[in-house]
Parts: sequence; structure tokens; C-alpha cells
Amino acid sequence: MTRDSSHSVAHSGESGRGGALDALRFAAALLIVLYHFGAEAPVVLADLHPVFGRGYLATDFFLILSGFVLGRAYGGQILSGRVSLFGFVMKRLTRLWPAQLIVLAVMGLVVLVAKMAGDQPVHPANFTPLAFLMQALMVQAWGVAGGAGWNHPSWSLSALLVCYAAFPLIWRRVSRLTSPAALLALGLTAMMGADLICRVVFHHTLYDLDFSLGVVRAAPLFLLGVCIARMVELGAPSVAMARLLAALAFVAFLMLQIAGRVDLPSLVCIAVIVWGLGRLPVRHPSALVEQGAKLSFALFVTHALTGLLWFGALETLARRVALAPWLHWGLWALSLPAALVVAALFHRFVDEPVQGWLAKRRAPRCTEASAAA
Repeated sequence: MTRDSSHSVAHSGESGRGGALDALRFAAALLIVLYHFGAEAPVVLADLHPVFGRGYLATDFFLILSGFVLGRAYGGQILSGRVSLFGFVMKRLTRLWPAQLIVLAVMGLVVLVAKMAGDQPVHPANFTPLAFLMQALMVQAWGVAGGAGWNHPSWSLSALLVCYAAFPLIWRRVSRLTSPAALLALGLTAMMGADLICRVVFHHTLYDLDFSLGVVRAAPLFLLGVCIARMVELGAPSVAMARLLAALAFVAFLMLQIAGRVDLPSLVCIAVIVWGLGRLPVRHPSALVEQGAKLSFALFVTHALTGLLWFGALETLARRVALAPWLHWGLWALSLPAALVVAALFHRFVDEPVQGWLAKRRAPRCTEASAAA
């Protein structure tokens, strides 16, 4: 292990948008929606086949990918000092928090109106004032129970905030490693060691922890993603080997899902897929794929709201009208395109304008900081 903070084999920064990794990002967001909406189907999808109950692996993919993307996009800026710790954390916070607050506010309004109309949400225990407050503060994954419900997938955003705050320190340490083998060993050991500790301390696997322990679940996966980013920065593996590794890992992942629930090997396959695809240059970027990747955040943060509205209305309809099974399944299936429509509208008319406004407010401060430097 040697210190190599200022020089690396490959330039930092993402290898390109609109490629296979972006396509996988959008597909993972869709799988998360299917995983959550599957519990509201006329017959719970996981009861039809266990593979429908493993959508949590898509969340773990995003946790690994977050570490990878930040390492590639901000690693060089962190080492050069162009981005301060406070500036970096604030940038990540303002990327996540406004969307969460807006979605929570709309959900709160929906629940309030429903109660005033004498109608209760499908799962009323999920809509407590304490959970609303914890999610508004984005602390529901920081080790204190009581924050479940409402926009329940946002536990991962809460956990990632802690990872983001630690990222500059993590990257400075990881960037000292110049051996891809050592980096791979560090990332996999962190994940497997954390899983072993969780089994002993919490009597659950790493990927099956309560949402209130989301930081414990996210941290080793995020670190694994950061290690992968450093390996790619060092030029490992070769492009040909990266293509082969990604293909083999993808086939192995599919075979593991057919074989049964084997989550730890599945996570290793996911990490190798991110490593392989992240190493490949995007020679023919697709604008459609890039837009899908951008839409994935809106889809992730809004689909609980869509589900609340859609399945609440479907439950009300089912109480008043006897729905034929084919019609019930058809109405349930329409929830998936509905989630896409809501996400697209949110992205276009809410998230993009808010982020644009925040970017303009940050720009004068960045200019002042550059002038001072």
C-alpha cells in the first residue's frame, strides 16, 4: 500500500452517460417498483414465485452504484480540494432532501383529505406523525425505530446521507491503494464482514436488517462501490476482461435467482456487474437510456405516493364493486405505467425546476469561493 493521491492511471469522471450502466439503473428502479407494488397485487407476487420477493437486491445495487458514481465523479475534486466537505455534503443533501419533502407533503395532504372524507389509507399504521417527522428530517435509517411507513423506500436516502458525509474521508483513504486486488479484497471483506457481524449482533443478514438500521446496511455496500470506482480509475480490468466479467456475472446472477435465495453471492455478482460495466467506455450513448437513468431517481422517490393513490382508489372501488379477477389484475398492472407517468411529471415539472433554482443559488457562492482561492 502506497500513497498516490495526486496521480492515477485513468482520469476520474464517469466514462459516459447513456450506456449499459444507465440502462441497468433504470431497470433496477423498475424492479424496486414491481417489488413494492407486488404486495398489493390480487395475489401477492412473491407467493406466485419467490423471485418477485427479491427486489431488495435492486436497492443494494443502488447502494453500491452510489459509491461507484461518487468516486468516479467527485474523487479527483475531493483530492484536489476543489470541493470542500461542507460544499460536497450540501450539494448531495440538496439533491435528495427537496424531493423527499415535496413527496412527503403531498402524501400528508392525501392522507389528511382521506381522513376528513371518512376514508382510511390501505395501511393506516404506516402513517404516524413520528414517522412523518423522522422522514422529513431524513433520519429514519440512523438507528432509531419509528420511522417506517409513509415514503418507506426513502430509508436508503437517509442512510446514504451518512455515507455522503463520510465519502471525502473514505476516498482519501481508498485513493492511497494502488493495487486493484487490495481494493477488491477491501470491498468484499467489508461487505462479508458486515454480514457476519449483523448475523451475530442483530440475528439478521446484512440485506435483511430493519429499515431503522439502514446505515449499517448501506455503509459496507457504499464502500464496496467506492473501491470499485478506484479500481476503474486505476484502469482495472482491461476493457475486454471487463466485458467478459460483466457478462459472466450477469449470467451467474440470473442462475442464482433461479436456484433460490442466495443473497450474498448475488451481491458479489452485482458488484462485479457494476465493476465491469463501469469500466466500459460508452461508444454509442443513447439519449433515451440517459433520460431513463435520470428518471430513475424520480421513479424511486415518488412510487410510494403513486401506490398510495392508486391502490387506495382500487381498494375503495373493490369495496363498492365486485371486480372480476381479470379486471382486478388489469387495474393492478396499470399501476406500473402510472408510476412512470407520475415520475416523469415530477422529474419535468418539480425536480428539474427545483434543482435548477438551487444550482443558480449555489453558483454565486462557488464564484466567490473560487475568487477567494
